[in-house]
Amino acid sequence: MGPANLIDGRWHPLEAEGADVTSVNPARPDEVVWSARARLEDVDAAISAARRALPAWRMAGAESRASALKRFAAVVSGRAEDIARAITREMGKTLAESRLEAKLLVDKIAITLGDSCQARVRPWEFTVAPTRLGRCSFRSHGVMAVVGPFNFPAHLPHGHWVPALLLGNTVVFKPSERTPLVGQIMAECMQAAELPAGVFNLVQGGPSVAKALVAHEGLDGILFTGSWPVGRSIMQANLERPGRLLALEMGGSNAAIVLDDAHRRQSVLECVRASFATTGQRCTCTRRIVVHEAAAPWFIPAFCRMASTLLVGDGAGGSPIFMGPLATESARRAALEFQAHAAARGATILLRAAALDRPGWFMTPGILKWPRLTLEHDGELFAPIVQLALATSDDDALEQANATRFGLAASVFTATRARWDALCPRIEAGCVNWNVGTAGASSALPFGGLGLSGNHRPAAAFSVDSCAAPIAHLEESSDAAAVPDGALWDDTWLG
Repeated sequence: MGPANLIDGRWHPLEAEGADVTSVNPARPDEVVWSARARLEDVDAAISAARRALPAWRMAGAESRASALKRFAAVVSGRAEDIARAITREMGKTLAESRLEAKLLVDKIAITLGDSCQARVRPWEFTVAPTRLGRCSFRSHGVMAVVGPFNFPAHLPHGHWVPALLLGNTVVFKPSERTPLVGQIMAECMQAAELPAGVFNLVQGGPSVAKALVAHEGLDGILFTGSWPVGRSIMQANLERPGRLLALEMGGSNAAIVLDDAHRRQSVLECVRASFATTGQRCTCTRRIVVHEAAAPWFIPAFCRMASTLLVGDGAGGSPIFMGPLATESARRAALEFQAHAAARGATILLRAAALDRPGWFMTPGILKWPRLTLEHDGELFAPIVQLALATSDDDALEQANATRFGLAASVFTATRARWDALCPRIEAGCVNWNVGTAGASSALPFGGLGLSGNHRPAAAFSVDSCAAPIAHLEESSDAAAVPDGALWDDTWLG
């Protein structure tokens, strides 16, 4: 099938002439993967279709909706290799990583259908009086827009729409304009699972389509994963809609603290992995490392040495590759400019990042050292460059780690449980790990951030919280209403 939108259960082909959405293989930029001209009017059509499908889907019952998602899981499982190869072609990550992402799709459905998630939206009641109950139920919000990112183009939007659909919402999905093929394959899987027409809709497009979608009057909620600037624009577009659910998963300037008693091998391997996984293009990648001065003599040389050995190449190749290319040429250019600017401002380059002289947007890892990490060094650079500095004490390390406006992930490396217990509650992040790198998360745990990283709506195991509204009920079974003080009543008034 050629490029198309899925609206009301039917595919609507998109024209190639005048294409304004084009994805290419970042390992081989001459290879066009997907190209078409978006249709802005399809935003209205998709939201209207989702609105029409909502009443029946909402009333279908949890068991019926769960059965539909199980059918979807079976389809996704059968197409896992297609999904993985599309991710690598469009985004550039290694095929091993892409296969893991494809596997996570089925795992996410199982976790969402499991008791630990469902318990969060299970109705409950209590006795207010002998004939009166207090009861809490949960109701779907309605039509939800899911706006997906490029770095996990299948797993992250999937993590939004699975709980949304299970709880009775309908969905309009807009993939990243960098990964439209992956988005279309996911929609094909949804159609193959035979969900009712209009329950799941796909609209391809760039910024103009995204802006029209998130500002549309027909939405009840927006589930977004992406950068802080885009998240801010979504919030601005909805300032006059306080009742619209906004679940914003955004970036991170994540810090790792390495204390003097850290397990040496564990800390180095985990910091290298978390700093450079997915070519630094995970929102949880380690961007900053604060090293206790007593650990610096062994940590910094080993960290730089291991980073220098990482194999960079085409993720679809047969050899073991750690890093593929960056997703875009502009991202690589920005990373190298960042390194040059940092050096001009006084940073020491411990390991120089460099563009590889070959087709594709490949670059090697980079490591910068500052005298101290402050808000001046804060920011989310989606590239394999990490900044580090030394600390004189645990409190000094904490202060530098918290010098950020983000608050997604952090790690502490220490062999002493008491030091971990003392630091953990004071780290300002939503995901805080002990002797485990910042990159990577379990779908069986909550996931989300503080500050510019998100709006306190954790995803993963707590994603159901964003997909249903709690409704309070007082229920009276008798007709023995009491006459309030200061009022008169006579039953004969009823005739």
